[in-house]
Amino acid sequence: MSTAADRAGTDRRPTAEADNLAVASFLLGLPGLLLFNIVLGPIAITLATLALVRGTNRRGRAFLGLALGIASLAILAVTTATSHGVLIDVSS
Repeated sequence: MSTAADRAGTDRRPTAEADNLAVASFLLGLPGLLLFNIVLGPIAITLATLALVRGTNRRGRAFLGLALGIASLAILAVTTATSHGVLIDVSS
């Protein structure tokens, strides 16, 4: 038994998965600005790139996740540079 989507030749599953990747990139990039930016930043960038390559309908959300991921890595670079390469000071 075929559905209307099958008869039309379109499959919504890849688009829905790409939309979920776009939302996930945004949701991981947002806390990545403050917490665990060394981990969450690259994950947000990767998920946003995958969503854009797979043709998401939520392009704005994917671009926002990409920008947040890049911003979190930039914040990490600035804070590391201003503290002379020390991420955690345990001597204090």
